[in-house]
Amino acid sequence: MKHVIALDVGGTGMKAALAGADGTLLYEARRPTGRDRGPEAVVETILGFAAELRDVGRERFGSTALAAGVAVPGIVDETTGTAVYAANLGWRDVPMRALLSERLGGVPVALGHDVRTGGLAEGRIGAGRNADRFLFVPLGTGIAGAIGLDGRIEAGAHGSAGEIGHLVVRPGGHTCGCGQRGCLETVASAAAVGRDWAAVCGDPRAGAADCAKAVESGDPRAREVWQGAVDALADGLVAGLTLLDPRMLIIGGGLAEAGDTLFAPLREAVRARVTFQQLPTIVPAALGDAAGCLGAGLLAWDLLSTEVTA
Repeated sequence: MKHVIALDVGGTGMKAALAGADGTLLYEARRPTGRDRGPEAVVETILGFAAELRDVGRERFGSTALAAGVAVPGIVDETTGTAVYAANLGWRDVPMRALLSERLGGVPVALGHDVRTGGLAEGRIGAGRNADRFLFVPLGTGIAGAIGLDGRIEAGAHGSAGEIGHLVVRPGGHTCGCGQRGCLETVASAAAVGRDWAAVCGDPRAGAADCAKAVESGDPRAREVWQGAVDALADGLVAGLTLLDPRMLIIGGGLAEAGDTLFAPLREAVRARVTFQQLPTIVPAALGDAAGCLGAGLLAWDLLSTEVTA
């Protein structure tokens, strides 16, 4: 059976699969990333995991994977196949595509940015499959974005298109890891909501999910924290839709798991802010934490299609 290797590398764990030509995940596996062991060990773990998947494919399907796709965090040069920088993994200028291709016996390898790769999957087979223009925004530890255009994801001139989490929405606010103050992700990410709710409720272990539950139970303190995050998120999204004019906003990540507790006030806040702009549809992501792995598989199949037509 024809298949490709799909690998999604996160700061804590890695998700991998063997994907069929129709995008079906034929085999799935997970491994801890082990970032505490250092960047060299992480790279070796990725290479070993990919080789393990190759062997599984041979055993189960009687053939070697035709290609591999891998999604990694941080700054990615998709043209050269280089994992340029990832703060949470500690690596710099890792020739990931070349290393993987060598370990896998020369099969072609596609390298992608984790959020853009997840956005590719959401656009092709997830919530945005009927939208020609969309903005995918996952709300997790941070906030990122992927710009969908007619079945592809725009990387930008330097590989950093879509970084909506670093729009300054609250000047002079919390310091961001990027060096600015008041970035969207310092106010409206799951980590930011958890931080603010923990400070208000007095429980240092409280997180964004706890805040959402308190909102649902009618706690006015939680509602104030939650609304502050929603308002900041709406400010960022309106800036994004003003620039990009998307047909759809796809919201994912841990914060989106709150469902209508997030989406009802968010839709209202965005609606209240638009003037001349066309209001896009605002929907939850459909693929959950499988998006990156599914997208990595799509990258691999796209690479094969490109080679055939070249």
